[in-house]
Amino acid sequence: MRNISINDIDHSPRGVLAIGTDYPPGHVLAAHEHRRAQFLFAVNGAMNVETDDGEWTVLPSNAVMIPAGVAHAVTMDGVSTRSLYIEPSAAPWFPVRCRVVAVSSLLRELLVAAVDMDVELNVEDDFPAHGRGAAVFQLILHELRDLAPLPVELPLPRHPGLRALCTRYLAGPSIHDSPTRWAEQLHISERTLHRLLISETGMSASSWMQRACILHALPKLSAGASVTAVASELGYSTPAAFAAMCTRVSGAPPSSYRARVTTQTPG
Repeated sequence: MRNISINDIDHSPRGVLAIGTDYPPGHVLAAHEHRRAQFLFAVNGAMNVETDDGEWTVLPSNAVMIPAGVAHAVTMDGVSTRSLYIEPSAAPWFPVRCRVVAVSSLLRELLVAAVDMDVELNVEDDFPAHGRGAAVFQLILHELRDLAPLPVELPLPRHPGLRALCTRYLAGPSIHDSPTRWAEQLHISERTLHRLLISETGMSASSWMQRACILHALPKLSAGASVTAVASELGYSTPAAFAAMCTRVSGAPPSSYRARVTTQTPG
């Protein structure tokens, strides 16, 4: 099924529904939630998902698992998605927090096949017991169950003043900003700032800022921007310094993210 709203077919008794949707560049889905859990995969383009708990950067070849009932906003950059909407009873093991995961070649092809499959919405299971349709959806659920999270989450604090600072920083992160300036803006000591951020996000101020910079960079690299240009935008003195931080924070060098722009093609 393509370019239809889940709200139009959510009544279906099927345990898993697959929908493909095309979005224009810069499209923003305002905060919303689904009765079903969602597995949101973009066959091209990058996404940013935000909830009350944090932000997740979703690159091509990755997907985000969104639990049922969790309000989320999504910013899309020229994205074509393949989404699964899953009844909670069909996947009781689904994570209780958003989780970004890597999509294997097998899972990608299964998602594309599921979206393009003809199904009878008003029948719980019209596939033969051992038919192709049943096998595709069963295999998809098996593949989803064991996916490990990627280190691309950026927790957001709930403290109003601190959250406002974090939100502004995300709009234009720079390594030249500092915890000292943040503490001054909040009229608290730097030690109190660190303690507050750790208690609400599990990260120190400097670690949070470093991760915010790198996660801001990844979609740009994936879209083809040069390491030099991205490093300069963030304020790094050399591309090598940025590359070292990218590797430490994300677990992979910048070149691995730039490579995806030539290997990822729409389904």
